[in-house]
Amino acid sequence: MYCYDSVNTKIRKEYPMQTFDSFADFYPYYLEEHSNQICRRLHFIGSTLVLAIIAYAIVTQTWIALWFVPLAGYGFAWIGHFFYEHNKPATFKHPFYSLLGDWVMYKDILTGKVSM
Repeated sequence: MYCYDSVNTKIRKEYPMQTFDSFADFYPYYLEEHSNQICRRLHFIGSTLVLAIIAYAIVTQTWIALWFVPLAGYGFAWIGHFFYEHNKPATFKHPFYSLLGDWVMYKDILTGKVSM
C-alpha cells in the first residue's frame, strides 16, 4: 500500500505485523510487497540461478556447489528489496509462506499471470 507526502511523492506504507490463516491469504500481500518490476526480475533471476545450481550439482555431483543456493536465491531478492522495493523482505516476517511465495510467483511469471 502507498501513501503520498506533501510534494506528491509515492511512499510505501509500512504494515504492522500480520498473521495469515493460509497461503491464499498471504499471497496477495506477498505480491504487493513485490510491486516493483526490477525487484520481481531480480527474484526471477535468483530463482533461476537456484535451479541451475541444483541441476549443476546433481549432474556433476559437485555437491559443494549447493552452498551457493542461498547466496543466489537470497542475494538477488534482497538487492531487489533493499535498493528497488525499499522494504524488508517477507522472509523476515513470514519465512515459510515467503519461500512458497517465491516459487508461486516464479510460476506465475512463467505462465504470464505476473508481469516481469
